[in-house]
Amino acid sequence: MKTDLDGVNVPALRSHNAALVLDLLRTAGEPGISRLELAERTGLTPQAVSKITARLRAEGLVAEAGRRASTGGKPRTVLRLVASAGYAVGVHLDRDELTTLLTDLAGTVVTRRRRGLDLGAGTGPVLDAVTEEVGALTAGGPDVIGVGVAMPGPLDHRSGVPGRVTGFPQWDGHPVREELARRLGLPVVLDKDTNAAALRLALRPAAPGSFAYVHLGTGLGAGLVLGGALLRGDRTGAGELGHQTVQLDGPPCDCGGHGCLEVLCLAAVGRGELAEAARILGAGAANLVRLLDIDQVLLGGRVVLAAPGVFVDGVREVLAGLGLTAPVGLAAEAGAGGGAVAGGGGGAVADVGAVAGGDGDAVAHGGGDAVGHGDGGAVAEGAAWLILAPIFGK
Repeated sequence: MKTDLDGVNVPALRSHNAALVLDLLRTAGEPGISRLELAERTGLTPQAVSKITARLRAEGLVAEAGRRASTGGKPRTVLRLVASAGYAVGVHLDRDELTTLLTDLAGTVVTRRRRGLDLGAGTGPVLDAVTEEVGALTAGGPDVIGVGVAMPGPLDHRSGVPGRVTGFPQWDGHPVREELARRLGLPVVLDKDTNAAALRLALRPAAPGSFAYVHLGTGLGAGLVLGGALLRGDRTGAGELGHQTVQLDGPPCDCGGHGCLEVLCLAAVGRGELAEAARILGAGAANLVRLLDIDQVLLGGRVVLAAPGVFVDGVREVLAGLGLTAPVGLAAEAGAGGGAVAGGGGGAVADVGAVAGGDGDAVAHGGGDAVGHGDGGAVAEGAAWLILAPIFGK
């Protein structure tokens, strides 16, 4: 993700400079990084770095990680992030499943929970379930900073209110963020599932400057990163890839349109025609590459993870046939930690039989292990990063 590592030595930007330092400590991992390296990488003076790191050590966020030989003079003291200094909860509220997890400050998953859920059961019962699951995760008193919630869009990220979620009109305008914050007694951030997953991917080391995370699960959408920053749009509604019209006289979609990419793709999945679904998905990915000139396309979601080779190869073939050179990969391979799966060779990672539900959405069955269900946890982990990212200036 884009980082401006030009620190500023003025009191008004102390928190900004501390975030720069914390982010370098995060990406350095357990081996740590020296104060001199921090000064060189941030552009801050050694004195400013010493003051910042002293304050962070006093707050329990940073600790010494030993000494490292230097090219001259005494060995340098190496510092590391204290990942156990705080925790975040990530919630993936899908159409038929609820995934919750607890991560430390470094984003490492500590505990993960998953249960079946019907988003159409109503806002009350669904938020009861979220409250129960988060309560189970936080029992025992971990120092939880906040709760990130990711759900299908469209929604207003700034107000924390969902819009017309396809097939679930009862969520339109419901104050999800406000109600959960009141129930949980913790800060809550709400965003689209695809944005959460894209944020997680954008924060990994050496992430490309621009990419699209294309998610095919119970619905179809995209998270977009341009110039290193997550693109939400002026009304935070960007990325509704599934509701691009690709067939003017096509079948009706619950969004009110006809021939939407989502309804066509999920219909092919429901018929068991995964190669055709991959071809349709490739058409949508090609539109993104042409429109936004992105560096990479990353695929994820339970349907993709059930047959990664079919979808990666199928989308890649469509792009290549159009002369588009953007690489196509699997998000679970590109992401860091917690639920990576093998892909590219065509082998399934879960016993998933996707069938068309009554509203045209694909419903996955089977699996049994943590990776076999859902999306491998990418969205729930991304939801936790909705809380963690601002700590590191993201």
